[in-house]
Amino acid sequence: MSKNNSSRREFIKTTGKAGVAAGIALTVLPSWTEAASPVPMAGTPFTQQPLPYDYKALDAVVDAMTMEIHYTKHAAAYAKNLADACVAEKVDTSSARLEDMLRNISKYSAKMRNNGGGHYNHEMFWKCMRPGIASKPEGRLAAAIDQSFGSFDTFKTQFTDAGKNRFGSGWAWLALTGDKKLVVTSTPNQDNPLMDIAEVKGTPLLGLDVWEHAYYLKYQNKRPDYIANWWNVVNWEFVQKRFEMG
Repeated sequence: MSKNNSSRREFIKTTGKAGVAAGIALTVLPSWTEAASPVPMAGTPFTQQPLPYDYKALDAVVDAMTMEIHYTKHAAAYAKNLADACVAEKVDTSSARLEDMLRNISKYSAKMRNNGGGHYNHEMFWKCMRPGIASKPEGRLAAAIDQSFGSFDTFKTQFTDAGKNRFGSGWAWLALTGDKKLVVTSTPNQDNPLMDIAEVKGTPLLGLDVWEHAYYLKYQNKRPDYIANWWNVVNWEFVQKRFEMG
């Protein structure tokens, strides 16, 4: 066999494996894996990432149809529209950081604000949940919650109220402020605490989507029931990593 033929076959073999790997990376993973949970504070990609679990993985709390529609329609639209806005506003996504853009969002268009926020919020939201029964935060995060709110139960009540009382569509957040204090806040539409236009500013640690499309098929207008059940799938490990790296 000639050296050239041998090299050609090795190239085909290598690129074939890469193609299979790329195909796998674009699919929804069948169950929770640590590989699907990257370093929380490394920066949010501008493109939609695979879900870290199957659509039906959270079915007891978020039904599979809602999860699929939410991910493939609503969240996917934010990612697409964000890409369009970046082209129109000449943002080099290979070097820019989405987090930095959001911190200066007042300098950009309403399209960038709505879709940049929508994409960031959803990419974080998927990781804030995981299959199984949620435990409680531990270690430094648990201590910080107790110090900031008095107890974990008091924090849950405040966070739940932030979600229940958000008029119209929006989000409830646990955020870490610049002076390292934990706060509960709420934002309208697809805003978040990173934005320079936010009433309460900070780094989001835990976010809850209270738009109707996040829960309506299962709960109809009963947002409080959705929030009460949502606590059962909170991924406290992810939240704790964000806190420790904040």
